[in-house]
Amino acid sequence: MARKPLIAGNWKMNLNHLEAIALVQKIAFSLPAKYFDKVDVTVIPPFTDIRSVQTLVEGDKLLLTYGAQDVSAQDSGAYTGEISGSMLAKLGCTFVVVGHSERRTLHGEDNDTVLAKTKAALKNGLTPIVCIGEGLDIREAGEHVAYNVEQLRGSLAGLSAEDVAKVVIAYEPVWAIGTGRVASAADAQEVCAAIRATLGELASPDVASGVRVLYGGSVNAKNVGEIVGQTDVDGALVGGASLKADEFATLSAIAAGGPLP
Repeated sequence: MARKPLIAGNWKMNLNHLEAIALVQKIAFSLPAKYFDKVDVTVIPPFTDIRSVQTLVEGDKLLLTYGAQDVSAQDSGAYTGEISGSMLAKLGCTFVVVGHSERRTLHGEDNDTVLAKTKAALKNGLTPIVCIGEGLDIREAGEHVAYNVEQLRGSLAGLSAEDVAKVVIAYEPVWAIGTGRVASAADAQEVCAAIRATLGELASPDVASGVRVLYGGSVNAKNVGEIVGQTDVDGALVGGASLKADEFATLSAIAAGGPLP
């Protein structure tokens, strides 16, 4: 099954709403419409920017989409600081990142929490980008494949095949996030292939063949081509490079199969 590449720009805690508008305008201007036939492009801004991005995308009928960096497992109620899936859906979000290593590490989110958030996203019609990835100690011990498979199983435990078909998986080795270090294309393929095989066991081979599996970790315009050229890598979750309009547009175009003119 042919899988359309997805390039997702995770802005993390950067840019106010005015800066967000400027960046989205620049990305849209830099990436000709023809590329969107071959690649899906989405931006993942902070919560405070989403309404501004929505207004711009809908008002100018832009072809890129947008999402959120987290979602509450709860629907509503006395959960100070939380943002529900229904709120994000009302803002027109397409995607929501769940289980990013920074959430797992800094906020103590475990697989059960990630699973609950994944279910909340699906319940509200959002596409969860479920993140998994190993630390350097696990990589050096040669246990990275087993670790990621276990994390994936825990983060999707009990989901129906129908729901598994609706998720996106992002493999982000923790040692490569924001460090300038990047897994080789072969490293990315090894783990992404194991992810797809595991999805086949959790759902079915047919479902697994349609799920998009992304790589994340110091992705830029120089390395994205080789990475997304791997059989089981269907795009990238981009960090720092997504804050630079020209570079983000360029790597999106490369993922679509050709550089910008």
